[in-house]
Amino acid sequence: MNIPAPYMLMLGDNKDPLAIKTARGIHYWRPEKCVGQMRLNEDVPSLGLPDMNIDTAIAHGAKTFVLGTANAGGVLAESWIPLIVSAIEKGMHVASGLHQRLTDVPAIVDAAEDAGVELFDLRHSTQKLDVGSGVKRSGKRLLTIGTDCSVGKMFTTLALEDAMKKRALSASFCATGQTGILIEGSGIAIDAVVSDFIAGAVESISPDCAPDHWQLIEGQGSLLNPAFSGVTMGLLHGAQPDVLVLCHEVNRDHIRHMPHVPMPKMEDIMSLALRLGTLTNPNPRFVGVAINTSSLNEEDAINYLKEVGDAFNLPATDPVRFGVENIVDHLVTVFEDNA
Repeated sequence: MNIPAPYMLMLGDNKDPLAIKTARGIHYWRPEKCVGQMRLNEDVPSLGLPDMNIDTAIAHGAKTFVLGTANAGGVLAESWIPLIVSAIEKGMHVASGLHQRLTDVPAIVDAAEDAGVELFDLRHSTQKLDVGSGVKRSGKRLLTIGTDCSVGKMFTTLALEDAMKKRALSASFCATGQTGILIEGSGIAIDAVVSDFIAGAVESISPDCAPDHWQLIEGQGSLLNPAFSGVTMGLLHGAQPDVLVLCHEVNRDHIRHMPHVPMPKMEDIMSLALRLGTLTNPNPRFVGVAINTSSLNEEDAINYLKEVGDAFNLPATDPVRFGVENIVDHLVTVFEDNA
C-alpha cells in the first residue's frame, strides 16, 4: 500500500480516548502528514489539530480521509457512510483500519469508481503473498517482541527508528499493523494475513537490503498469548531478527482481556523467543527492554528500570518517559564488537 498524504483524521463519535489510538499514533509520529481532525461530537477527545470539515481539509491539501478510530468488532458505523461518500465525491482517497472492508459497502465502492479515487482497507492486503522461505536475507533486522498485546511494540520500534536516524544510522520502520501502515505509508497488517503466509508477508516487507541497513520490524501479539501467539510466531520466523527488544507493561497482572491468564514472566518470553528464533537466524540476541511504566511515579519507574536492567544485564527504559538512546548505544556496541 502507498497511501497519499497529507491526511484528514476522522475521530468518530466515541468519547473513549483509546478509541482514537490510531489517529493519535499517526499524529504523534508523523504530524507533518496531518492537516486536521474531524470530531462528530464535542465529547470526542481532541488531538490538538484544527477541527475541519471536508471542504476545509481539502483546501489545506488533504488527500486521504483516514478513519482514525476503532470500535468493538471493527465495524463501519452506518452513520459514517454518507460522510465517507461525501469525501470521496470531493476527490479524497479513504483509508480504514477496521475489520469491515470499505470495499464491502456498495455506496462507497460506487462513489470511488465514479471519482477515480482509491480505497485502502489496511487490514486486507491485496498483494500476492508467498509462504516463508527461511532463506537468509542481506542487511540487519530488529524485531520488537512483547509479553502481551498493547505493551508498546509499535511505539518502541518507531522510537528506535527516530533515535537511530538522529545518529545517521541507516534504519527503516517496517509496519505490520494498521496504525503503523498509516504512519509509514506502507506495510502489511499481519493480523489479517492467512496463517500460512505470515512469515512470507514479513519477508516481503523486509527484503534484502544494504549490509549496514537496519530494518526495524513492528511486533504483534505475544508468544504466550492464547489468542495471538500464532501471529507472533510467524513474525519471529519471517523477520529472522539479528536482535530483539522485549516490550512489557509494569503492573499488568493478566493477559489483556483474559483475567484467567496471568502475565508471563519476562525471562520466559525471552528464552522462548531466542529458542524459536534460531530456526531462521542462528544467533538472535536481546539488546534491550522497553517498559511502559505509566502506572509508576518517576522515581519508582527509574528504580524499577534499574532492577530490570541489572537482572538481564541489558539496557532498560521507558521509551515515552526516557527515550531509547541507551538501547541504541548497546546495539551499536554489540555490532562494533562483532565486526
